[in-house]
Amino acid sequence: MSAQAKVTLTKQQMYDVILAPVITEKATRTSEHNQVVFRVALDATKPEIKAAIEGVFGVTVKAVNTIRVKGKRKLFKGRPGRRSDYKKAMVTLAAGQSIDVTTGI
Repeated sequence: MSAQAKVTLTKQQMYDVILAPVITEKATRTSEHNQVVFRVALDATKPEIKAAIEGVFGVTVKAVNTIRVKGKRKLFKGRPGRRSDYKKAMVTLAAGQSIDVTTGI
């Protein structure tokens, strides 16, 4: 693999990439392994996610794993519909780094 170019984002672009932290039992259990889970934009790439997390929270990111979650088919007021697809990013932080997602930015 070749070395990747450094991605530079403006503050606004960083906040457009990172949508929200994921607060579930499974996501909080990953904090034992120095990981944090975020909901990110569907078109965001791993280098963009890494640059956004490092820029907003001031931490060192070791790895980024992503998953695209397909929206469920649900009934809305008795009519069939579909929830939107979304993307999750599992961000592994360097040793000694942490992000407190329970407080506001």
